Amino acid sequence: MIFEFATAGRILFGLGKAAMLPSLASDLGQRALVVLGGAERGRDGLTAGLAEVGIASVVVAVSGEPTTHQVDEATQLARDERCDLVIAQGGGSVLDAGKAVAALLGNPGEVLDYLELVGKGQPLQQPGVPFLAVPTTAGTGTEVTRNAVLDVPEHRVKASLRSPYLLARLAVIDPELTVSMPPKITAFTGMDALTQLIEPFVSNAANPITDGICREGLARAARSLARAFEDGSDLSAREDMALAALCGGIALANARLGAVHGFAGVLGGATGHPHGAICARLLPIVMETNLCAITQRGDPAILDRFAEVARTLTGDPEAEALDGVAWVRARCEDFQIPGLGEAGLSSDDCDWIIPIAQRASSMKGNPVALTDAELCAILEEAL
Repeated sequence: MIFEFATAGRILFGLGKAAMLPSLASDLGQRALVVLGGAERGRDGLTAGLAEVGIASVVVAVSGEPTTHQVDEATQLARDERCDLVIAQGGGSVLDAGKAVAALLGNPGEVLDYLELVGKGQPLQQPGVPFLAVPTTAGTGTEVTRNAVLDVPEHRVKASLRSPYLLARLAVIDPELTVSMPPKITAFTGMDALTQLIEPFVSNAANPITDGICREGLARAARSLARAFEDGSDLSAREDMALAALCGGIALANARLGAVHGFAGVLGGATGHPHGAICARLLPIVMETNLCAITQRGDPAILDRFAEVARTLTGDPEAEALDGVAWVRARCEDFQIPGLGEAGLSSDDCDWIIPIAQRASSMKGNPVALTDAELCAILEEAL
């Protein structure tokens, strides 16, 4: 057995913990680049708090998926302002942008020099400046991963900047920050978190540490995903989903993902459709396809893992693997997850999507290698 395990330098979790951010930052730098979402929610309170502890700050806002151009512009601003600290507070896109900027501040050049797939793919040579991650959604778990997913508009794809140097120095997860999420975003992000717990648990790179983390996250998502969707003010459910997302982030960073995310990067980059909506639509179809393929030519032991997922999700100790698929399908119906046809895709797109998805790093973690025909059938059913 050989595996590696790495996560953020420090994780602080709990209701109200975000209020501690300025004092926590005071040990890490004197001039902060603050990365926020497009609405710049929380800007005044955060910058005032930083000023009280002697930290000067400059703010950049990121709307939608962060592009390589936005990251380069923010990096140049931070270099001009001599920032020695990056704080990102927002959804997964905001955190990915902040993470990339923090890494580039310790290395020369622009982000395409280091980006995989469509960039030069050079390794980052030096640590960046300290990065503080404060998620306001409960989905991606990017506060504890070592990659940042960036949109490359000229290539119509999303690609990862990947390095151990991208790990946050400090991740502050305060479930209260997720209370204002509307039901639709709660559903999309929550289904992303669920996917990121199931895929590492059945992946070909699962290890004993990520197994335990996935089991904890799956149990919390199973009991609280629908509750958080139905009543956003339910702090207990929000706390469960924040922890489930954190578990998913740790798991995916230390085990691989699978075919859902192998598709998601390609489809998200090409269409701009929300990542969580893509994952939700694909998840039950990929689970069922994997079960069929594993039965025919895979490792039978993986079937036991799918059955364990089903027992956790349904709460039924007699549940079988396909019961887990049915549970996920039911949540997709409850949440009215749209088909991928709404993203403008059709069956004609299989010809160009499948070859790219087959090369995606996440696809290589799938518990069984899926054929082009199986992947095309997944995509057609998801339309």
